Amino acid sequence: MKEISALKEEVEEWQTLRQTITDTLELAQLEDESIFSDLDRETLKIEAEVSKREFEAKLSGPYDRGDALLAIHAGAGGTDSQDWAEMLQRMYLRWTEHKGYKTDILDLTFGEEAGIKSVTISIEGRYAYGYLRSEKGVHRLVRLSPFDAAHRRHTSFAMVEILPQVEEDSRIEINADDLRIDVFRSSGAGGQNVQKNATAIRITHFPTGIVVSCQNERSQLQNKQNAMKVLRSRLLEKKQQEQEEKIAELRGEYQKAEWGSQIRSYVLHPYQMVKDHRTAFEKGNTQAVLDGDLDDFIEAYLRSQVGAN
Repeated sequence: MKEISALKEEVEEWQTLRQTITDTLELAQLEDESIFSDLDRETLKIEAEVSKREFEAKLSGPYDRGDALLAIHAGAGGTDSQDWAEMLQRMYLRWTEHKGYKTDILDLTFGEEAGIKSVTISIEGRYAYGYLRSEKGVHRLVRLSPFDAAHRRHTSFAMVEILPQVEEDSRIEINADDLRIDVFRSSGAGGQNVQKNATAIRITHFPTGIVVSCQNERSQLQNKQNAMKVLRSRLLEKKQQEQEEKIAELRGEYQKAEWGSQIRSYVLHPYQMVKDHRTAFEKGNTQAVLDGDLDDFIEAYLRSQVGAN
């Protein structure tokens, strides 16, 4: 039903675009100079909509149209990296807000002094995974540290993971005997938000060693359902990764991805610049990017991938 609803919505949008084009053509045939400015505005809107749909048509991966799971992990660097991870969380939440996507924080671990150690966010909306898969990798921040008494320049790293949300997939089989499910109290930043009951869930998958946890819901059942959702997504990603590595090894081009190879740098000092190292696309307005202005970076990367394939 969810897939039918999404397809119906997409068909209706194409029909609306077709009707808009028809109406605009009919207006143009009137040859009335008083409506020329209106025609210009309508034409620009149509061009923008067609360009957007042309791009979305290229997102043809099996999970591109669906929902995504976004996970952020602070790297080495202590408080600075944990603060950077929280800055990234804010950036992506702002981006999803601009897109009109629905978000739900499934798991969140706070840093000791500031920031976060890790967060897992469910993102629901059309093409959420298709767009966000461009963000997977290491993100690097260069700035004057607010946590350094000498106010020296620090470099911080955070890892961003993007997984497709899969409710059911015939390729993913989870045997209940392969799981260990632990229940514990949710940890929080303190105050009234600290859970007094044991509602947080941690699931360990023995065959792969994958461990997932969810603790942000007040219901143990909801946390378990969310944890299983994350586990399915991680198992699917692992299966895809193994297949890609096998193909790359046969081609003689396999190179393991490590923390050292960042995909994007955000420089706040000594100059202002955000640069994507895969496409060389860059922007000088760092504040706008950190406020969620990511579309140009995302499209530059995805267009480069379409061209490469």
